[in-house]
Amino acid sequence: MGRKRVTYRPSKAGSVFGGVAGIIFVGIGLFVAIPVFGPFGVLWTLLAAGITAASFYQAFGKKYTGPEIHIEDEECGKPEDVQQRLETLRALYEQKLITPEEYERKRQEILKEL
Repeated sequence: MGRKRVTYRPSKAGSVFGGVAGIIFVGIGLFVAIPVFGPFGVLWTLLAAGITAASFYQAFGKKYTGPEIHIEDEECGKPEDVQQRLETLRALYEQKLITPEEYERKRQEILKEL
């Protein structure tokens, strides 16, 4: 069937929270990680700064639209799929797990997918 394009933008509150957490981690990097761990501390601080910048850009950037997500429609209507669904529906009806009205309504829905 068709393919839908959807863009996703995180909530402003979530992005601001990520930015504030990033500032805390940058502080930890500057005052703890760099003095204690040296090169690893520099890497820590740079990563934290990047995450902080990205979070605030997501929250306040006018041109930011978020990542694109592709959603594939489930392909229904294949003859073998329809046949299997009708057989399952019939079994439910024969076991008296659904009413005749429910059986007929669902049967019509399945047949419309052909």
